[in-house]
Amino acid sequence: MPLADSNPLIDDRRFDDIVAEVRARIARYTPEWQPVWSDVNDSDPGITLAQVFAWLSDMLLHRMGRVPELNYLKFLELIGIELLPAQPASAEVSFAVADGTTAATVSVPARTQVGASSDDGTPLVFESTRALTAVTCTLQSVQAFDAAQYRDRTSLNTDARDGWFPFGELPRLDGALVLGFGFPAGHPNELSFPALVLDLAVWTAAPPGNVPRVYQCGSAANAPAKLQWEAWTGTLWAPVDQLSDETQAFTRAGHVLLRVSAGAGFVRDFVGAYDAVDPVTGSARPKLFWLRARLVTAQYERAPKLLAVRTNTVPVEQAQTVERELLGGTDGSRIQRWQLENTPVIRGSATIQIDDGSRDGPQVWAVGDDLLGAGRDEEKLQIDWTSGSVIAGDGDNGAIPVANPNNPDANVIALRYRYGGGQRGNVAAKAINALLSPLDGLDAGKVENLFAASGGRDEERLDDAKKRARQSLRSRERAVTPDDFELLAQQAGNVKRAKALPLAHPQFPGVPVPGAVTLIVVPDDGGAFTGLTVAAPPMPSEGLLRTVCEYIEARRLLGTELFVIAPRYVTVAITAQVVVRDDASPATVRIAVEAALAAYLHPLTGGDDGSGWPFGGSIRYSKLVQRVFGVPGVDSVPQLVLTVDDDERPECRDVTIATIAANGLLQLTGLDIQTLTLREAAEAQA
Repeated sequence: MPLADSNPLIDDRRFDDIVAEVRARIARYTPEWQPVWSDVNDSDPGITLAQVFAWLSDMLLHRMGRVPELNYLKFLELIGIELLPAQPASAEVSFAVADGTTAATVSVPARTQVGASSDDGTPLVFESTRALTAVTCTLQSVQAFDAAQYRDRTSLNTDARDGWFPFGELPRLDGALVLGFGFPAGHPNELSFPALVLDLAVWTAAPPGNVPRVYQCGSAANAPAKLQWEAWTGTLWAPVDQLSDETQAFTRAGHVLLRVSAGAGFVRDFVGAYDAVDPVTGSARPKLFWLRARLVTAQYERAPKLLAVRTNTVPVEQAQTVERELLGGTDGSRIQRWQLENTPVIRGSATIQIDDGSRDGPQVWAVGDDLLGAGRDEEKLQIDWTSGSVIAGDGDNGAIPVANPNNPDANVIALRYRYGGGQRGNVAAKAINALLSPLDGLDAGKVENLFAASGGRDEERLDDAKKRARQSLRSRERAVTPDDFELLAQQAGNVKRAKALPLAHPQFPGVPVPGAVTLIVVPDDGGAFTGLTVAAPPMPSEGLLRTVCEYIEARRLLGTELFVIAPRYVTVAITAQVVVRDDASPATVRIAVEAALAAYLHPLTGGDDGSGWPFGGSIRYSKLVQRVFGVPGVDSVPQLVLTVDDDERPECRDVTIATIAANGLLQLTGLDIQTLTLREAAEAQA
C-alpha cells in the first residue's frame, strides 16, 4: 500500500462545513438565548459573527494543510534540489565585411551583440561566445570532386536547403571539396592571398530517409576519414595546417580552423575545378584562390552530406554580459546576502570580487551552487542562478566576509556575469539580423543566422523538480541504469523526453552490443499542441546532441560507449468522416476533432496520459475513434482511415509502430476531416 494512503488527515473542514456546524450547535451552547435567537439565517448578526470566525478558521486550516508541502520543499532544499534555471538559446550567426574595407581581416571580439525581434515585440539580444577573425575574401565557388569529375555546388551551398555530397555519393580516395575565394576588385590582396586563420562553419544534412542523426560521445568518436587541406599555388597543391576539425571529417556540424600561409597562389587558369566561362551568363568567371579538402583515407559508413559552408560565422547565445555591478558591502555577519540586478544568470558566468581592506587587496571569491562542501575558511559564495541571490558562508560552511571600514557599502562587486535564457530565444532562421555592437569594417545590414536558434529553455516547473528529485536520489549523478541516462539527459539541456536503450548500437540494430548505450532525445518545442499538423516534429540540433554528450560523458561508467541520437518519426495521415448532431456547428466540430487527434498523437503532449506519445507505441484504432467521440457535437464516425509511412491501412485495425521503427514516434502529416450533418449522412447512405 502506498504511504500516501496512510497519511493522517488533520482536518478536512471548509468554510461551509464550519458555518453549518456552528448553526447546529447554537441550540446546545446558548439555550438561554433560544427565545430570542431563533433566526439562524445569513441576515442574522449572530450568524454574521459565526461566518467571520468560520472564515478565520478556514484560513488557519488551509495554512495547516500547507505544512506538509512546506516540509517537502524544505527537504528538496536539504538534498540540493533547486529549480533548474532557464537556459539560453544558441545559434550560428554570419557576418559580412563592409564594402571598401582594405584590411584582409576584421577582428570581431567575443561578446559582440546581435539582435532579433521576439513574438511579443521586445528585442532579443544574442552575444558571440568567442572571438572571430572575419576575412574580407568571400566564398564564391564550391566544387565537389568525386575523384573523377568536378560538379558545381555553389548554388546549393547558397540556398542551404537541399544537401549535397562534397565527395560524391560514393567517396573515394583523392575525392575533394574544392573552395574558391575571391577579394573585391581593387582590394590590396586581390592578387596575393594574405596569411590568415580561416574559420569555416560547416552544416551537415540529416541522413536520407528516416535514418536518425547519430552523435557518438567521448574519445571513441574517431573520424571515419582523414582529410588533407591544401592550397593551390598555381603549379601544385601545397599542404595547409589544419588547427582543428569539429566536424569529424564532415560527419557532423562544426567549425574547421585552417592556417593559410601568405601567397597561397593566384589561380589564373585552374582547369577542371571550374569552367573559365560561366555557362549561364557566358561571361568569364572571376579568378579565385583555391583551397581543397582531399580524402586521404575514407571509411565512411554513409557518404557525408552538407547543407552549407560559410566563412565569418561564430556561435552566439541569447544572453547579455554585465560588468562591474556594485552589489553592496560586507558587515562581518553570518550568511550575508546580496542581489544581482539582472536575472536569470547563466550558470558559471559570475565572477564576484570582495575587498576586505587587507594588504592583499580585493580578492575574487569562488562561486558555486551551494556551500555544503566549503570549508570554514574557504572563500566561496553561493548563488541562485534563477533569482540572482548571492549568499556568503556562516563560518562553518564557507568563510564569513569581514567588514571593510574604509569602504563599508561598496566593497562587493560583480566583475562580470551573463544573464538571459528561455524558450523565447528559439527564433527562426534569419531572424537574428541586427548588429547591436557596431564595429568598423562590418556591414551592419548583413547579419543573419542561416538556421534557427535552438536550446532555449524556461525555468523548470515545481512539479518537474519533484519528479526529478525522486530520480536524482536513485541516480546520484551517475549514469548506470537507463533511468539515470534519461534523467541526466533532461538535466543537460533543452530535452523534454529521453529514452535510453541499453546494449543498443546504432550501427548494429537488433544485435545486443555489451557496453553500448543509445540515448534518444526529444527537445522541448514549447509543449502543448497549438497549430495544425504539418509543422516539423521536434528534432534535436547537433548542438543539443553535443551538449547531452558532454554532460553525460563526465558521469558515465568507464567502458560505456554512448550514442545520442535524434528520434525516428513515423509519418501518419488521417482521413475521416464525422457526422455532426443538429445542435452543433460542423466547422467548430471539425476544428475540435483535428485538434484532438493532433494533440493525441503529438510526441510531447500525446498519449493516453498526455506526457507524449510512447516510444514505439502502437496506434489503437478504437482509441482514435474514442478521441473523436470525445468532441462535443459528434454523433457518429462512419469512416476513419490511417496512412502510415505512405501505406494506407485497413479500417478497424491497430498499427504496430515497433515493426516499422523500434522506439519510433509519430509525425502527423495530414488531417482530412469531412463533417456531415445527420441529413447529409442519411442521404449518403440512401
